[in-house]
Amino acid sequence: MNAPVLLVFSHLRWDFVFQRPQHLLTRLAERWHVLFVEEPMPCSGPAHLQLTRVAPRIDVLVPYSPVKAAGFHDDQIACLQRMLRAHFRREGLRPEVTWLYTPMALPLAEALGAHCLVYDCMDELSAFMGAPLQLRQRESALFKRVDLVLTGGPSLYQARRNLHPHVYCVPSSVDVQHYTPAQLDRDSEHGRAAQLLQGHLPAPRLGYFGVIDERIDLALVARLADAHAHWQIVMAGPVAKIDPASLPQRANLHWLGKQPYARLPHLLAGWDVALMPFALNEATRHISPTKTLEYLAGEKPVVSTAIADVIGLYGHAVEVAVDGGDFVHACERVLAENEEARCRRMHDTLATVALQSWDHSARCVLELVVAALARADRRENEQAAARLAAATAASDAAVATAASDAATATPLVAAGGAR
Repeated sequence: MNAPVLLVFSHLRWDFVFQRPQHLLTRLAERWHVLFVEEPMPCSGPAHLQLTRVAPRIDVLVPYSPVKAAGFHDDQIACLQRMLRAHFRREGLRPEVTWLYTPMALPLAEALGAHCLVYDCMDELSAFMGAPLQLRQRESALFKRVDLVLTGGPSLYQARRNLHPHVYCVPSSVDVQHYTPAQLDRDSEHGRAAQLLQGHLPAPRLGYFGVIDERIDLALVARLADAHAHWQIVMAGPVAKIDPASLPQRANLHWLGKQPYARLPHLLAGWDVALMPFALNEATRHISPTKTLEYLAGEKPVVSTAIADVIGLYGHAVEVAVDGGDFVHACERVLAENEEARCRRMHDTLATVALQSWDHSARCVLELVVAALARADRRENEQAAARLAAATAASDAAVATAASDAATATPLVAAGGAR
């Protein structure tokens, strides 16, 4: 048999943006063979799995299904179950832990006989645009079955802490070496690419990297570009769930599109201010942006809207604006800061980043998962013992009944004498 499997069901594509799932799972792959199963893609022919090995001991499986329903819909379960079971048999794999990023995959996890079930609740998915209507109900069912719940930040933890005895807050962390300016090779492929993308833009440059969706305040981005025509606003990231035509257009506003993870530090190094222009809505009420620490590790001043987890975790190191005008003024302040203010900010920045590490977070998660696995083993043993006891009791009762019946039975008398 091969290494035990950490079976992951995710609503996010592995190659979309490199974020919390990738950081944690690449480190957990030291113990488990990670199977990262994405939502099914439509196909007109026979159902099949596409496998890509993205790293040692990490396989990404993309199911192609003729079933019309989107995502991990109930109509997809039978088809996906058949494909995955066949893959397990063929490769000699044995799932030990099943890890969900979306509650919608719960029926599939149960159909595959999930032994130890982990839920990494990194977002309030039910508040996102296009969320399945039954997502809240499915999450309620998940909490009755799951062995361990991780939350991506304090606000999600507060919202879930009383729903299960094993809920833990594991905020997203940072790969400091990846973003530290002193570690960057500006003559590398990605260093040169970043220079081509923004090197021609005059200073100051104010930038954002990440997904551009309903969580971004596009009116605020436009206001920032309009506030100072000489400011160059750089927005790097894929556009998702919103119409690209809705993006504001200005001469000093630059939409770079999706960029590789390896290129982000080089883009960040060329900015004077790092931006988090999040809208304040239901979709952002519980977010805990990974990019906060990434910006700080890149040693840049950060200006954010009033996101609860940003204030609670990093308010001492980040400029937090309460409205659009305040956001512009905060950018003006950090651009105009003197040497003393800059040194004080850098001290706070480096002290904050020094306490964070994806390696440390992954070690903590590993300990929690191992403990959850032990609980699942005990539960299975207790259930097996209970089944054996019930079967033994039933057997003893059957024997006792048979003996009683035999003792009270009327002797059989045939014509011509007793037998």
